[in-house]
Amino acid sequence: MSSGQDSVYSEYETDTSQTSKLIRKFKETPFVPIGMAGFAVVVGYGLYRLKHRGDMKMSLHLIHMRVAAQGFVVGAITCGVLYSMFREYVLKPKE
Repeated sequence: MSSGQDSVYSEYETDTSQTSKLIRKFKETPFVPIGMAGFAVVVGYGLYRLKHRGDMKMSLHLIHMRVAAQGFVVGAITCGVLYSMFREYVLKPKE
């Protein structure tokens, strides 16, 4: 093996804690946990409102809940892509 591969492997071996890997991933892509949290909030709120939906049909309520959750996740992914493009193309130092 070359010395370049040894340095890559040693970097990953020293960072074996699951929480440290998770924190590193959250720092690299901050909009993924935001999208997941938003999805959980929308679903939780939808389940809470399920009890008080009045005379709205169950299927209609579930469709609205699904669309809201998907919209939040797609919005978070879009913001993440725009953020990474901004970091790469605008804040990137001129070479």
